[in-house]
Amino acid sequence: MVDRQLSPGAARDTDAPDPHRWRALAVCLVAGFMTLLDVSIVNVALPSIKSGLHTPASDLQWVLSGYALAFGLFLIPAGRLGDARGRRAVFIFGLCLFTVASAACGLAQSSMWLVIARLVQGVAGGLVSPQISALIQQMFRGAERGKAFGAFGTVVGISTAVGPLLGGLLIQAAGPTEGWRWVFYVNLPIGVLCVLLARRLLPDTPSASRVRLRELDPLGVVLLGAGVFCLLLPFVQAQQWKGDGKYLLLVVAAVILAAFVAWEARCSAGGTQPVVRLSLFTIRSFSLGSSLILLYFAGFTSIFFVSTLFLQNGLHYSALLAGLAITPFALGSGLAAAIGGRLVSRFGRPLVAVGLAMVAVGLGGTAIAVHQVPGRGVGWAMAAPLLFAGLGSGLVIAPNQTLTLSRVPVDTAGSAGGTLQTGQRVGSAIGIAAVGSVFFAQVGKDGWGTAYDHGLVVSIAFVVAALIVALADVIAGKASRKS
Repeated sequence: MVDRQLSPGAARDTDAPDPHRWRALAVCLVAGFMTLLDVSIVNVALPSIKSGLHTPASDLQWVLSGYALAFGLFLIPAGRLGDARGRRAVFIFGLCLFTVASAACGLAQSSMWLVIARLVQGVAGGLVSPQISALIQQMFRGAERGKAFGAFGTVVGISTAVGPLLGGLLIQAAGPTEGWRWVFYVNLPIGVLCVLLARRLLPDTPSASRVRLRELDPLGVVLLGAGVFCLLLPFVQAQQWKGDGKYLLLVVAAVILAAFVAWEARCSAGGTQPVVRLSLFTIRSFSLGSSLILLYFAGFTSIFFVSTLFLQNGLHYSALLAGLAITPFALGSGLAAAIGGRLVSRFGRPLVAVGLAMVAVGLGGTAIAVHQVPGRGVGWAMAAPLLFAGLGSGLVIAPNQTLTLSRVPVDTAGSAGGTLQTGQRVGSAIGIAAVGSVFFAQVGKDGWGTAYDHGLVVSIAFVVAALIVALADVIAGKASRKS
C-alpha cells in the first residue's frame, strides 16, 4: 500500500540502484507482515484471553482498538521522523520496541498489563510501517518500484487473510489456556531476525539531519488522540458505567477535536507541517474518499471481532475452527483486490460503490445464515455470504486509495497517504468500540445469536454509510462533468 512520497532531499539519496535492494525488501516485507498481522491474529485469541486473565469486555475491546488507535496516530509523525533522522534507524528502533512489547503482551498477568503492552505495540507498529514505503521509494526506481509496491500490497492482503487462521493454529498447538500467549511470542524470533538483517541490509538516509520535537507536531498528535479517546470511551465502557452521564464525554470529544482542527489550521498557516494537512480536504475526491474509508474500516474490521466471539463463546468452536470459518471473507478480499486494481482506472468510484453494496449484502446474508443452520453447522452456512462480502471488500480498499489520491499534488502525496492510513486505523478503533458495545449489551439479555445479529447490523450501518458517501462522489462527478 503506497502511503508516502519521497521528499526532494530523499530523492537524491542514491543515483545507482542499491545492490542489496531485493534482500532489503524481503526484510521490510517480513516486518510489515508481522505488524499488520497483529491487527487480525489477536481476534481468535480473545476468548482465551478472557478466560485466562478474567478480562472484562471493555478491556477486550481495548486490546484491539487500542492497538489500531496507537498504530494510526503515529503513522504520520513516524514517517516524518524517518525522513529527518534516518529510515533505517527508526525502522530498527520500531522493530526492537515491537518485539519487546510483544514479549510483554505474552507475559501479561492482568488485563490492564495486556492493554498497556498492546498500546506500546501499536506505537511500534506505527513507527515501522511508514518506513517500509519510504525505503521502497528510496531503493527502487521505475518499473522495479511498481513491483516492490505490488509485493508490499500482496503482503498486506495475505496478513489479513491468514491472521485468524494462524492464530487458531497457534492456540490449537499450545492449548486453549496458555495458547493465546504464543500469538504474541511468535513475533519474538521474527523480530530479532529482522533487526539483525535490517542493520546489515537496509540503506542509510544521507539526507537525514536533526529534527526538533515541535516539528513533529506533538500537540496535534495529543489533541487527536485525546479527542478520539473521549469519543471511544463511553462506548467501550458502556456496560461498566451505568447511566447516561458517560455520553457527556462525546461533547468533550467534540470540543477537543474542534481544538485539533483549529491547531492544525494554525500549523499550516505558520509553516509547520501538521499531523493532518487540512488543505487536502478541499479536494473532493480526497475528502470523500477519506470519509468513505474511515466508515468502511469501522464496519469491516469489527466483523472479525464479533464473529470470533460468537463462534468461540456462543457455539464453542475451537480457535482453529473459528479462524477457518472467517477465512472465506479474507480469501475473497485477496482474490478481488487484484481484479479491482486493474478495473479501477476504467470504472472509477462506481466500482467502489458496487464493492460496498456487495459487502452490505454479504453481511446481511451472514446474519440470516446463522439462523438457518442449527448448532455447529453455522460455520458452513456463513462461508458463502462471507466469501461474497470478501469479494466486495476487495473492490473497495485498494481502488478507493487509488481514486482518493488521484487528484492530490505530488508534493503533498506523503501527507495525504499518511492521513488516509490514519483514518483507517481510527475508523477501526471506533468500529470495534461501537459494535462491541452493542454486542456485549445483548449477550446477557438474549444470548450470543441475537448479540451477533445486533453487532452485524451496526457493522452493516457503517458500510451503508460508506456506500452513501461513494454514491455522493459518483453523483458529484457526473455533475462536474456536465458543467
